[in-house]
Amino acid sequence: MSFIEYGDTIKDGDTAIVFLGHESMFPVKVQHGTVTQTKYGVIRHSTDLIGKKYGSKVTCSKGGWVFILHPTPELWTMNLPHRTQILYSTDISIITMMLELKPGSIVCESGTGSGSLSHALIRTVAPSGHLYTVEFHQQRAEKAREEFREHGVEHLVTVTNQDVCKNGFGVSNIADAVFLDIPSPWEAIGHAKSALKAEGGRICSFSPCIEQVQRTCLAMEEYGFTEINTLEILLRVYNVRTISLQLPDLGKAAEDNSSTGFDSSSPSHQGSPSANLQQGTVQFKSGVPLREVVGHTGYLTFATKS
Repeated sequence: MSFIEYGDTIKDGDTAIVFLGHESMFPVKVQHGTVTQTKYGVIRHSTDLIGKKYGSKVTCSKGGWVFILHPTPELWTMNLPHRTQILYSTDISIITMMLELKPGSIVCESGTGSGSLSHALIRTVAPSGHLYTVEFHQQRAEKAREEFREHGVEHLVTVTNQDVCKNGFGVSNIADAVFLDIPSPWEAIGHAKSALKAEGGRICSFSPCIEQVQRTCLAMEEYGFTEINTLEILLRVYNVRTISLQLPDLGKAAEDNSSTGFDSSSPSHQGSPSANLQQGTVQFKSGVPLREVVGHTGYLTFATKS
């Protein structure tokens, strides 16, 4: 199993996603002889998982069932254990595009955190690229190394435990892109410039506060970066549902309909707009925004090394 290569069959040691519903799923490490409890009953790894195909419908001990999904960076973002605040797919998608990442790209990242963005970056630069990620906190760095090894991507990533603001990324003039998600990104702009290739490398800084953005932009200008711009990505989700509305009394239009000899009881006309006119209501599909809307996550500041 690897987060960058799809495997058909669930194997001992794999990380799989147990899917109970769109709002209910969780990761599980598949191990021979282990069981996993769900609200639908027990899943026995030896008999219910190992050897089955990813995407299989598995019946639990209480008669309920779940799907077992192959892990992807998107599913991992939704289910990973939170060691820090993480980036979600809305911001990750614009980051990978604006940094112009592709297979073979060399990327530097700080800090690693919970590894949400790291997995997406690794999948984007695979199979010949590489991610150099720096984490200040020792335990988080060790946990990130362990997860990358379990997920079959350790050959594509180097995890370093150090202070990027003081010691940099440990590489020079090779990176196609640099990403910063640290409290004081302006202190690491010089090291980011040193890590980037001679010309044309891209940098992105994620900060929740506009004051951080201001200081970072000033530092970027000081170090000669160009094309500096800041984005804020806000997501608005709609539910598509059927709505019934009462039609107004149109007077003459209603008389015209009756004069045509239209029979609303005819099976061939049931469900048509004319049938709804006779009943005084009409049904149609409409997009309704969710009551709770995801708000501000952070500002993304992009620039180019000149």
